[in-house]
Amino acid sequence: MIYFTGDTHFGDPRVLRIDRRPFPNMVEHDDALIANWNAVVTPEDEVWHLGDFMSLRAGSPDTLLQRLNGTKHLIIGNNDPPEVVAAHGWASRQHYAELALGDQLVILCHYPFRTWNKMGKKSVNLHGHSHGRLKTVPRQFDVGVDARNLKPIAFDDIARRHPSKMP
Repeated sequence: MIYFTGDTHFGDPRVLRIDRRPFPNMVEHDDALIANWNAVVTPEDEVWHLGDFMSLRAGSPDTLLQRLNGTKHLIIGNNDPPEVVAAHGWASRQHYAELALGDQLVILCHYPFRTWNKMGKKSVNLHGHSHGRLKTVPRQFDVGVDARNLKPIAFDDIARRHPSKMP
């Protein structure tokens, strides 16, 4: 199965304050997000992380990536330091990607787009960055943890929860 997530901000205490995540400290925050990830994603699954993975305050990016199930791809976000981008635990890393999931074209970027490739042909844009604060538009979805119950989400689940916004 293919999952999407973003804006985990492991080790970054700003998310407790700015995003009001329900944790008293970063250790509990990070442990909860790791547990949520591994409860959903199996080692055989694929995960596309749409940016802002972690602060270096959380330690080694490779150590953290080893604790998370699945084959992991990074769509680079504005808060991903070079050490995170260069970590060996990523199967791929890029600023933008297009995936064909069956007959559905999925456009991936950390940032939400106003328009995107094949938008008129009903492609779908998945993004992070906005922490669940943007008004939704048809065929565009924030997959960041703040918008998705602090865990990765499968594309099939997005389509099932929002059938009126899908092609």
